[in-house]
Order: sequence, then C-alpha cells, then structure tokens
Amino acid sequence: MNAPHELQLRVEPRPVPAAMLEALRQRFGERCSTARAVREQHGRDESPYPVTPPEVVVFCDSTEEVAAVVALAHQHAVPVIPYGTGSSLEGHLLAVQGGVCVDVSRMTQIVRLNPEDLTVTVQAGVTREQLNQAVRDQGLFFPIDPGANASLGGMAATRASGTNAVRYGTMRENVLGLTVVTASGEVIRTGTRARKSSAGYDLTRLFVGSEGTLGVITEVTLKLYPLPEAVSAAICHFADVRSAVGATIQIIQMGVPVARCELLDLNAVRFINGQSKLGLRESPMLLMEFHGSEASVKEQAETVQGIAAELGGEDFQWATTPEDRTRLWTARHKAYFAGMTQNPGCRTVTTDTCVPISRLAEIIDDSVREADASGLPYYIVGHVGDGNFHLAYLVKEDDATQRAVAENLSHRMVQKAIALEGTCTGEHGIGLHKMGFLVDEAGVGAVDMMRTLKRALDPRNIMNPGKIFSL
Repeated sequence: MNAPHELQLRVEPRPVPAAMLEALRQRFGERCSTARAVREQHGRDESPYPVTPPEVVVFCDSTEEVAAVVALAHQHAVPVIPYGTGSSLEGHLLAVQGGVCVDVSRMTQIVRLNPEDLTVTVQAGVTREQLNQAVRDQGLFFPIDPGANASLGGMAATRASGTNAVRYGTMRENVLGLTVVTASGEVIRTGTRARKSSAGYDLTRLFVGSEGTLGVITEVTLKLYPLPEAVSAAICHFADVRSAVGATIQIIQMGVPVARCELLDLNAVRFINGQSKLGLRESPMLLMEFHGSEASVKEQAETVQGIAAELGGEDFQWATTPEDRTRLWTARHKAYFAGMTQNPGCRTVTTDTCVPISRLAEIIDDSVREADASGLPYYIVGHVGDGNFHLAYLVKEDDATQRAVAENLSHRMVQKAIALEGTCTGEHGIGLHKMGFLVDEAGVGAVDMMRTLKRALDPRNIMNPGKIFSL
C-alpha cells in the first residue's frame, strides 16, 4: 500500500500573467477580485488542509463567461479551479498551483423544468435546497442529499451521494446530461433528456466524478422523482454498533426499500445532543426513513421494527410529522459541526469508505477498536444502507502529532476497505487527500489510463491540477 498523502501541500504556482489579469478586469470589472479576503475564502474547504488561495477569483454568471475565463487560462497555461459552495472535504478546491478560481455560485437559474418527463436542467450554482424549493409545487423532488447544501455542479463533479442513496442512487445514476467548458474554452453538451442512450462514448459519466480536472461543469440535467405519498422516520437504539450494523445488513438483504438508513455511534449521538439539544438516548442508533404509500410505509416500518427487535433494538420511536423529521435530519446533517463545537479547538480529519454490505460490520469493528486505542476523540456516521460510512477524528489545531495519528488511522481504515473489495471513498472523492489510495484501489494500469484521458482532454494541465493523481 502507498503511504498517506503528504501532510504538507506542495505549492508549485504558475503565476497569472499581467496581461491575463488585465483582460479579466476589463471583462468582469468588480466581479474579478484579487482581494486577499476573497482569495482566502476560495482557498479553503472543509478539509484539514491549510488555506491555499488562488491568485484571482472571477464570479461568472453564464456558461459563456466561464468559457471566456478558461480560454484565457488556456492561452496563458494558467490553472483553473471551479468553485461552488466550498463544502468539499478532501481539498478539491485548493489552488495548489495558484491560478484563477472560477466561482459559479451566481449561476442559479433553473434553465428548464419538464415535470411531465421528471427532468430539470439547472445552472451549476443552484444548490440542492434551491432546486427542491423550486420543484416542490410540481409535486417533485431531487433526492440526492449529501448533508451540506452543496451546489449541483459540485455534486456532479464529485459524484456525490448521501443519505438517500440506498434507494435513489448517487449523482452517477441521476445526471442525464451536462454542459461543460473544456480545457480549451470550448462549450460541449453531453447526454440528452432521454432516460437512456446507446449513442457513442458516455461522456456524461466521464465528467461526473472528474472533480474539475477535465472541464468546468456549468449546467446539469437531472432526474426528478414524485414526492412520496407518505413519509415516516424512525429511530432505534442498540447496545453496540455491531448490532445496529447487523440490523442494517438484514434490512437490505431482505429487500426492504428503506429510503434512508443512517448509523450514528454513541459519540455522534452525544455530540448531536450537545449541539442540538435533542435529548436522544446516548447509545448507538439507526435513523431511518420510509417512502411510499400509507400502506407500504406501514409495512416497511413493521418489517424493520421486527428485524431490529431480534438484534436487541430498543426504543423504536416514530417521527411522522414534517417538523419532527426535519428536526432529526437537520441534527444528523450538523454532526460534522457538532463534533467540532463539542471539542473546542479541534479540526476534523474525516475519512469515508464503502464496502460490500456483508463486510460492513467487520470494517467498522476494526476501525472502532483502533480509534478507541488511539485516545483521539472521534465519531461515526454512515449511510450504512449501501455500505458507506464516515469516521471523523477530532485533532487539536496545529497539533502535528495528533494529525499524524489520525492520518495513520485513516490510512489503515482505507487499506482495510480496499482489502474487503470496497473503495477508498464512497462519496467524498479523491481530491488531494486520497491520491495514493487511488493507485491501491484501481491499479497502476487503470490510473495510467486516467492520465492518458487527462492529457488528451487537458494537454496544458490547467484544469484543477494536482488533484486525483499526479502527472
């Protein structure tokens, strides 16, 4: 196995020439900024890496404006880093080689809504919450929910998933087409609004998950789903994590179409209680949600309750009103910040992996044992219905020793996941943090093929360079 990625960033800046900077200022005026505060805001994400700012930030309003920026960058061989909401966890948007940050957060138009076809096309800066607000009156929703109110362009670029993935899939299954600005500044469109196609190479899937290294996504065409007739959420407590995971495995193996199945360990529940004052019983728990008709939701819930009881599940509680469900899921989505606020002065080193569901209990058991032995504060949350979980280690700011311990634990967990025929990342992506693990998982030959694609589509290596793999 390769060693964990270096704890210090290697900054190899490619300066923005004065001629390019002047051209950007003439075209964009006040929307072109070299102010330190603006650059630093765009040089940080939710990863534990230090701020690594670009040299200039450009706020774009349209695909044409993005294309103009990229064409200039191509001409001058200057790096381009796309930016949506800054919620990534693996250092995706850090300007490790300097360059220009293309901020698409102003691109918030719903370009085309086709409720009869259950499709929508949006600009890349539209967030998932904005989209759901816009389509709710049509009786529709977009189910991919990574927790953060991320931009849909960023979610496509990182192949995001989240709490609903066990039933609705990930961005890979829900993106029908894209508008992309390529490394030369050309605008291309991939896919159609049809639900399937056998026409040529699947370029949509090539760009979904490319993390900005092949082009800038400016529009996304997505699948929508009818709002379910009935929704019910439930929580169930267990004596230990293994029992909770065992219940999850049985639920999935029996084919219960649960919409969400989230694991929270004792530490996660404790931190959430401290942050959100929910008063939950402090023991490992599953937080589940069921979608469908009134009858099907009742049947699913009764089946799950029976499975949980057989494995020691207790205090099965229902949340059927929208307010109660929102309260539970909001607290779950704030677990990341709850961990930090309940451990003042700490940063989070978060690792996610995904394994075949039958191996989930094994890897969580091993990871918990090693985390307990380390003495570091930590917590576990996970979309365990599809074998994906997150282990977050809390380390003191600027404590190199604790950071090294957390990185070593993360490294060992990822090694285990790959050995169990899983993946080094179920949804966070590679970014900077997991570059070495990609070779371990995919193999040298596969990564070399990725490099070949990168060189063909981005011969000047300007699209988010230094991410996923090195050239």
